[in-house]
Amino acid sequence: MIQADQEAKKAATTIEVDPNLNWNDIRLRVLYMYQLLLQHTDAEHQLTTNQIRNIMEKEHGISMHRTTVPGDIEMLKAAGFDVHARRSRQNKYYLENSNFELPELKILIDAAESSKFITEKKSRLLVEKLLKLTSEASAAKLKRNLHTSGRVRSANEKGYYIVDAINEAINAGKQISFYYTDFDGRKKQFLRNEGKPYIVSPYTMIWNGDYYYLVGWNHEQEETRTYRVDRILKTPDILNDNALPVPEDFDVARYTREVFRMYDNEEPQEVTLLCANEVMKGVLDKFGMDITVKKADPEHFRTKVKVCTSPTFYSWVFQWGGKVRIEGPEEAVTEYREMARKALNY
Repeated sequence: MIQADQEAKKAATTIEVDPNLNWNDIRLRVLYMYQLLLQHTDAEHQLTTNQIRNIMEKEHGISMHRTTVPGDIEMLKAAGFDVHARRSRQNKYYLENSNFELPELKILIDAAESSKFITEKKSRLLVEKLLKLTSEASAAKLKRNLHTSGRVRSANEKGYYIVDAINEAINAGKQISFYYTDFDGRKKQFLRNEGKPYIVSPYTMIWNGDYYYLVGWNHEQEETRTYRVDRILKTPDILNDNALPVPEDFDVARYTREVFRMYDNEEPQEVTLLCANEVMKGVLDKFGMDITVKKADPEHFRTKVKVCTSPTFYSWVFQWGGKVRIEGPEEAVTEYREMARKALNY
């Protein structure tokens, strides 16, 4: 894969020019010099004057005198490029790419490869672009060791542009209109809201559980609602109507915690949980470090969290096999028991 990415990178960075152009034009030569340094060098991989001359001759048919190379290097440095020269018997040159370090690029590549929101095609193209941010030698070090086989990926190729349109509308303070989809029991996609578009004043977008979510005011239902971006059918229309302002008391962090994993539309309520000590990490992962916990007995602790009591929340409780118990309110206890009973009798 790395070899293919490097070939794509080389093809993408090659400048095609009219062969009849005057190669003595210093502007073209310096552009090729920058391309050469970007593609072949970094702090660990430097090129001598003669190596640069040979590559320029081989790849671009440009003959350079040995005294021309340092002059072009100085021109690149004067233009602000971070080109370094190591003076020795054979001077060596390299381009320092200070935008990203290799560990940073590795993290970005892993994120692009593993994200469920990004389609496989878009993920591959994004990785190719990330590899262009470093030299070929350094790109080889970015070989992925992340296993993502079988991971369910989004099929919505328009995801990039949907996110961009929503962000543009938020910055412009405009309402948006979009069609929202779901699937029936035959895996057939259909439009929600009886096929009518939703009109929403967008507040913000949230990244959660590998998906983007749009939070905004639904003008038809007159309430704050949450929408998974990859289920928006196509790029939203940005309307001329001004969006309603975000309420002053709207706290996106609190909203994210309360609307548990953002699948639910009910009003959040306070729930008391009795938990075994061994599940503390799982509770903190879901509700954050700022929750208050109290010792119930040597093996258990008790905490109160504000969530939407819904199948999503109840399924999280169920996965702990009795090590997390709902103590109140009584309505939540009853709903959880009823959900478990229906599952057993299905």
